[in-house]
Amino acid sequence: MTLKDIASVTGKGGLYQVVKPSRTGVILESLDEKKQKLVAHAHDRVSILDEISIYTTDAEGNVPLQKIFNTMHEEFGDDLGIDAKSSKEEIMAFLKHILPNYDENQVYPSDVKKLVSWYNVLLKEAPEVLTAKGEEKE
Repeated sequence: MTLKDIASVTGKGGLYQVVKPSRTGVILESLDEKKQKLVAHAHDRVSILDEISIYTTDAEGNVPLQKIFNTMHEEFGDDLGIDAKSSKEEIMAFLKHILPNYDENQVYPSDVKKLVSWYNVLLKEAPEVLTAKGEEKE
């Protein structure tokens, strides 16, 4: 499994594996022990994790999620030392450590909380994703 196979659905908690397209949308399966199926329709906002990045202040302007997950895994492994319920200051200090040049005007604590919770889900359900190199986007 790679980040191309994993999606987030706005308004629904957790992450989903993309199973296959359907006539009216895409069939997803939750990345947890329940393995619930969900059909995401055209009006649902589905984001594939491979297409998500975090804004930076350098020339490239962003860093892909795969690279951030790789850094988190290399540096912290199974224990990040924080969770999605940590304080705003702890969350932003964590991101500053992982990605020193993130754009403070465009990255919010809620974004970092999602990043941390997604990391924990992937660590439990698809650990191979955290060490994959992924394809560099231009």
